[in-house]
Amino acid sequence: MARIVRFHELGGPEVLRVEEIDAGEPGAGQVLVTIDAIGLNRGEAAFRGGHYILKPTLPSFIGGEAAGRVAKLGPDVSEFAVGDKVIFVPLSPPGTCSIYGSEAVIPTFSLQKAPDGLDAVQNASLWVAFCTAWGGLEAAKLAKGQTVIIPAGSSAVGLAAIQIAHDIGATVIATTRRSGKFDALKAAGADHVVATEEQDIKAEVARITGDKGVELIFDPVAGPYAETLFECLADHGTLMIYGGMANQPHTFPRQLSIRMNLTMRGYNFFELLKDKPRFSAAMEAIAERIRDGRFKMPVAKVFKLDDAVEAHRFLESNTHIGKIVMQP
Repeated sequence: MARIVRFHELGGPEVLRVEEIDAGEPGAGQVLVTIDAIGLNRGEAAFRGGHYILKPTLPSFIGGEAAGRVAKLGPDVSEFAVGDKVIFVPLSPPGTCSIYGSEAVIPTFSLQKAPDGLDAVQNASLWVAFCTAWGGLEAAKLAKGQTVIIPAGSSAVGLAAIQIAHDIGATVIATTRRSGKFDALKAAGADHVVATEEQDIKAEVARITGDKGVELIFDPVAGPYAETLFECLADHGTLMIYGGMANQPHTFPRQLSIRMNLTMRGYNFFELLKDKPRFSAAMEAIAERIRDGRFKMPVAKVFKLDDAVEAHRFLESNTHIGKIVMQP
């Protein structure tokens, strides 16, 4: 029997339960994977609470990022071998695979062979964050010499985006609520850091850019504050929203948008994940930069699977810098 986390009702972290369940046998197009490390993402907390873009069917599995080893092949699988180190990417609908667990039956289209030279904790902490940021900044066509605002800069995606934008040659303005995280964000490559509860973001951006504004904002928060960020854009600038951490509605600033030819758009990284050659190329480029030290992902804390409730409480506390990982 495998040890697997499920939830039987929507709610806070306390609804997560560790249960002993048979992970099942792999069928056509599937493999059984022994899970070595699990990366936690904010979308999983939203899914557990019923606030995600897709609703769970209860009882539900949970998890969208993990590293492990192939333990058993389905009858028609030839692209993987038993013992292969693999990573899980969230192409399966959320809740269909027991990623928070010791074992999971996973369709091969949601697996990728793990890059060489990285351990299980690294492989569980890198790919959702870096591929979200890589694909988003690529889709926004961020270029050398431009300026980008990265809200929630201490999140895993925020830290990845800071490093990727810095590597491109853009000027990076990272935001955080309070100034205690300034040093970590500067160390990640931010040129400027703004504490939004202590400073006026519009005044700071005007000072930094000489009243020009920024070409891009890469925002996971949305909600009412997105309208304030919108006012920090330069002519023809773009606010790209890839999450909804605020869990609140916001209105579209129509007059400002028309006056300055501004764009507000959404983004998710599934188009990158679905394009296997493009995804593999992005992974190798990111892995190369991890290996040579240009990119790093700090791991804030490693929990045991038995402590999934505490891990989710820590995830939602917003006090951490980087990635939270669980291990069975």
